[in-house]
Amino acid sequence: MSSRAVHHLAVVVAELARAERFYVEVLGLPVLRRWDDDHGTPRSIWLELGGGAFLAVERAAEPTGARRSELAPGHHCLALCVEVSEREPLRKALAAAGHPVVRESAYTLYVHDPDGNLVGLSHWPDASEPTT
Repeated sequence: MSSRAVHHLAVVVAELARAERFYVEVLGLPVLRRWDDDHGTPRSIWLELGGGAFLAVERAAEPTGARRSELAPGHHCLALCVEVSEREPLRKALAAAGHPVVRESAYTLYVHDPDGNLVGLSHWPDASEPTT
């Protein structure tokens, strides 16, 4: 069997507009398409990831429903490619937008989106310079 490329990833969110501010305004993902439900209410936004893949940000049917712990089995994070030169500007922009880095490695900053989903911003294999 040949290798498979990513077609799309989907994340379910409590508030579509709030998630859009994070993914579009803070992280800079371009909007590809918007979808409405049968009543004309926004239900999904598709955001370009590159390489033909997209992130489907979907409105939750039960916005106050139970959440999965990061430590439980299942999806761990969405990791996006960034340039090493973007690391510190992104850290500052995330903090200013109310989404501080929650952990990091020499290659990746990790942050939570407004719904608590873990997002990695990775520049692997290029390590960052140690900060003093």
